[in-house]
Amino acid sequence: MKKNVALVMGGFSGEHQISINSGCQVYDSLDKRKYNVYKIVIGHQDGNGIDRNQWYWLADNGEHRPVDRADFTVTDGGKKVRFDLAFIIIHGNPGENGVMQGYFDLLGIKYTTCGFYTSALTFNKGYCNAVVRSYHIVKVAKSRLFYRGQPIDCKEVISRLRLPLFVKPASGGSSVATTKVKRKEDLMPAIEEAFTEDDAVLVEEFVQGREFDCGVMKIKGKKYVFPITEIIPLGGHEFFDYEAKYDGFSNEVTPAEVDESIADEIQDVSSKLYDLLDCRGVVRFDYIYNEERQRLTFLEVNTIPGQSAESIVPKQARAMGISTAQLYEMIIEEALSK
Repeated sequence: MKKNVALVMGGFSGEHQISINSGCQVYDSLDKRKYNVYKIVIGHQDGNGIDRNQWYWLADNGEHRPVDRADFTVTDGGKKVRFDLAFIIIHGNPGENGVMQGYFDLLGIKYTTCGFYTSALTFNKGYCNAVVRSYHIVKVAKSRLFYRGQPIDCKEVISRLRLPLFVKPASGGSSVATTKVKRKEDLMPAIEEAFTEDDAVLVEEFVQGREFDCGVMKIKGKKYVFPITEIIPLGGHEFFDYEAKYDGFSNEVTPAEVDESIADEIQDVSSKLYDLLDCRGVVRFDYIYNEERQRLTFLEVNTIPGQSAESIVPKQARAMGISTAQLYEMIIEEALSK
């Protein structure tokens, strides 16, 4: 009997539409002969923002049909549909921060991502950095974490971390509201912009080097550490910002053209972090490598990485002989087996 799979997308952050784009790509890739797949959108975005109370099944004919949030069901052909699995593809709140995971735990619905605790921890970059630093297996950039309403002494921050700096929402992705600050007078405006996306802001030292990403997943006890990708910003972009990610202003080379020893180090650290952080599903780790110092620096964990056809993780999977459809089926079957 075919399993009912809820492809959960949308969310409440600036990545709402990106999530839907990823979700639709996953939907098109899944074998409907094996699974009954429903596109479930969390929140509805319009010109006034995102209505968090609208959860709906996006039917193939474009209709929006309500989701009963009491038990996470929909009605199809007059029959109530209960889901065997939630394939969570929400980037940001509430999919990547543990909120949806806790909800599904309460309802007894299996899901494809890390558990609620790991999701919550890794989603806050400040907390995650502190934990990763404690493992002593990779360098972590120096940073300061600020919460809304706290006093911020920009002069003190600059003296400790030095310019240039990166300012970003502590809990967010896709480089939304992320700024590279080169002048002291630009620091507070960058912090204020980051606060438009989150109640916590991370100010981080700039680390010079090449950016690399590495996906990892564990299926039936076997760990798959993917070939690494190098991110090369183009068109004057100094880092992998929102435009570079989604408007074609970057070159993503998979497998990365890099010394084997560097690739091995990145893959080894990623494999260890996957276990130490108690990850599940497919996860992507991001780094900066400084060739002059021969030093790898951890940037962040993405517990729900992009899943469009041109996203990094699907490209890495294909580079090791796993098609996009196979990747999603492996993720689904692993989650169903738990």
